[in-house]
Amino acid sequence: ARDLRRAKRRVALWTGLCDLGGVWDLEAVTGALTDLADACVAVCVERLVEDEVRRGKLPDAIGAGGMVVLAMGKMGAGELNYSSDIDLICLYDEGRYPGSEAEARACFVRVVRRITALLSDITAEGYVFRVDLRLRPDASVTPVCLSMAAAEAYYEAEGRTWERAAFIKARVCAGDAVAGARFLKGLVPFVWRKHLDFAAIQDAHDMRLRIRAHRGLKGAVAVEGHDLKLGRGGIREIEFFTQTRQLIAGGRDVELRLPGTLPGLRALAAKGWIPPEVAEALAAAYRAHRALEHRLQMVLDEQTHRLPVTAEGIARVAALSGLTEAAFRADLLQRLSDVAVLTEGFFTPVATEAAPDLSDRARGIVERWWRFPALRSERAQAIFRRLLPVILHKLTAATHGDEALLALDGFLGGLPSGVQIFSLFDANPALIDLIIDIAATSPGLARHLARHARVLDAVIGGSFFAPWPGAVALTEDLVARLAGIQDYERALDAARAWRGEWHFRVGVHHLRGLVNGHEAGAQYADLAQAVVMALWPVVGRAFAVRHGPPPGRGAVVVAMGSLGAGRLTAGSDLDLIVIYDAAGVAASEGVKPLAAQTYYARLTQSLVTALTVPMAEGRLYEVDMRLRPSGRQGPVATSVQSFRAYQMDEAWTWEHLALTRARVLAGDTGLAAEVEALRLAVLVAKSSGPTVVRDVADMRARLAEARPGLGA
Repeated sequence: ARDLRRAKRRVALWTGLCDLGGVWDLEAVTGALTDLADACVAVCVERLVEDEVRRGKLPDAIGAGGMVVLAMGKMGAGELNYSSDIDLICLYDEGRYPGSEAEARACFVRVVRRITALLSDITAEGYVFRVDLRLRPDASVTPVCLSMAAAEAYYEAEGRTWERAAFIKARVCAGDAVAGARFLKGLVPFVWRKHLDFAAIQDAHDMRLRIRAHRGLKGAVAVEGHDLKLGRGGIREIEFFTQTRQLIAGGRDVELRLPGTLPGLRALAAKGWIPPEVAEALAAAYRAHRALEHRLQMVLDEQTHRLPVTAEGIARVAALSGLTEAAFRADLLQRLSDVAVLTEGFFTPVATEAAPDLSDRARGIVERWWRFPALRSERAQAIFRRLLPVILHKLTAATHGDEALLALDGFLGGLPSGVQIFSLFDANPALIDLIIDIAATSPGLARHLARHARVLDAVIGGSFFAPWPGAVALTEDLVARLAGIQDYERALDAARAWRGEWHFRVGVHHLRGLVNGHEAGAQYADLAQAVVMALWPVVGRAFAVRHGPPPGRGAVVVAMGSLGAGRLTAGSDLDLIVIYDAAGVAASEGVKPLAAQTYYARLTQSLVTALTVPMAEGRLYEVDMRLRPSGRQGPVATSVQSFRAYQMDEAWTWEHLALTRARVLAGDTGLAAEVEALRLAVLVAKSSGPTVVRDVADMRARLAEARPGLGA
């Protein structure tokens, strides 16, 4: 205990000298203090667990006996102050004690209490760190060390937004690193939601207001007595701003999952979630706030965040900061004001305005909205009540307001729940215009949006209006999205969610006139091509698990019709055929081998099912395979030999014409080249002669008869 306290004093003195002398920047200062805390906790855990082993209370000290210590808060982020508490959550791996968990729990509780005493008790040598264990699950009723299973169950069932934010900064600082990493990995779905989570904004805003009310921090900012941590424009405002933005988008972008406030701001700016100038201003304010906080705590080694209440005290802090009192006051007030302006706009909900006058018919439509499923919860009602005047003003300003109102009525009626999407509108009022536009002009997009509101994630994700990436980049993106998914059905559903986002983007761009019909058709085709190219190997691998690898050279998927031509509409089917080459191999080799023809027929059916089957995220596409040799009477997969013979000897002229649009999308590259060469050979051999001319003339005549004016 004495050695720990002396080490703390030496490190604090050295750090303070480097800090005041300008040798170290903020990160170096807080990093040194955090490294000291890590070392102190690790030494305590190691020694005390070994002591329990010597006493026969634990079987061994390998991996600290399964004990895990998580650093939270400033310690977790590497941002400790001179007089910071250290926030710890202590856990143990119950799997190591299948028959004696109660005894192990008692032992680890004892270890944690001894750690707390070693670090926190004030002796003649002072103290090391004050230990705060209150961030653990349900701290008022749980032991100071919990099993990992109990903690996981709590977060899954009862975890709140502030606890999600706390775990942004969590890391293993001592004990069993492997078990700790496993625990944190298991909490990823709790902390980082799969879709953009704008409901977190309201939670954070409510938390800010409760802190201010509880601490008596409401009202105008004054230098004397201002709380630099929790007060208006203070450190916590910047941390809340950063963490809430991370919670919103971090589920979809792992590069935003950074524990430190400054790295978090840089990442948010780099990803387009906040303007670079806002990130720079908040980062500069955060550095200055933290430096001032250090000066306040240096004076008497007090855990304080309040400025002195006297002019004399302010003058002393100003001198310690290297400023005159007047300059210090002006600089601090400006900085607090800047932070308040930058953060309040993000957290403070849309200002409520009076609703416009409505006709009796319109009022009746609006009144029934409160009975929709999306407005069942009190929270959804509260957010929507705030939004309603804004929505109604936008509707009355619309060119076709009555039609837009009816369309929005249909959209709201189709929403299964409302908190997330209403929170998104609350944080991004410009989206209300987009929703009204979609509802009024594109019923298909509106229906899709009502069922899959999370596609709006992409609109505010930073790249929604970036240039179209093209089929190759889209394929790479989808392949990367599916790469980490082992379960086949989950992969198919993930592909549907991905396609839904991009399909929605094309529709919105077309609706808003950002692309014309020709460009939209090409983009829909790129999207379909990417889906087929990315899913073909996924389907093939899943099929091979039971039936073995493809016999022979494999197969290729060929796009026909509009897809082959690179021009689709929003609701187009996909015209596909599958061509294979068994290369003389009679059957596959697997758990359940299949004859080559049967293998490729069933593989093709698996692809069609993967594309067409309805799932939680809907279906991908309808598939039409009637352009294969012999149409519906032919096998669903055709050997390359049969395809060659059919095209040369049996195919009709219209089938040769269909080949002009054919192109290979996916499959074996060697076979793809052979099929392309065969396609060109057929077109050369069959593109001239009296039969072709006569057949084309007959087809044009029939089309003209069916659609008058076509040939005029």
